[in-house]
Amino acid sequence: MIKRFAYIFVSFLIIFSPISAFAQAGAVSQTYSSDELIETGGQFFGSIAQGLASLVEKSIAQYGQPNAYILGQEASGALFAGARYGEGSMYTRNVGQQSVFWQGPSIGFDVGGDGSKVMMLVYNLPTTESIYGRYPGIDGSAFVVGGLGMTALGYGNIYIVPIRSGIGARLGINVGYLKFTKAPTWNPF
Repeated sequence: MIKRFAYIFVSFLIIFSPISAFAQAGAVSQTYSSDELIETGGQFFGSIAQGLASLVEKSIAQYGQPNAYILGQEASGALFAGARYGEGSMYTRNVGQQSVFWQGPSIGFDVGGDGSKVMMLVYNLPTTESIYGRYPGIDGSAFVVGGLGMTALGYGNIYIVPIRSGIGARLGINVGYLKFTKAPTWNPF
């Protein structure tokens, strides 16, 4: 009888341990609708809700519904080679909110500087820890005083679509990456 009880107890632990470990690892599963993102982004960005709505709709049409998003601010500058630094909060339905930082180098035909509010839509994020890594992409900018723009970055099956509303002067196109970290750093690499 004791052996049978021990066998059932061990079987129970084996079956349910991976589930609880997966849940504790910050698994992200539920998605956000375009209406929720437009409402949140409208509150975050303010008066540019019409332009934001079209960019969110375009992103969802291409990648589907995101299962996380980041709200934050960033600063960047370039004279053919450049750097971008930012900080914000990542939101998920079932894990909650956590702080994230990002930085990254760029190189290309790019001149200028800007400061931006940014909303990043995050697609296919399996766990919150999966955000930490390098996401390469191509970015282009052409604005004086202010602008609203969108680009896409990807690594593996995870896609990040930053939507930026910035002030500054920027002209050009560059190749670079964003590296997400748990703590701020001045090293863009």
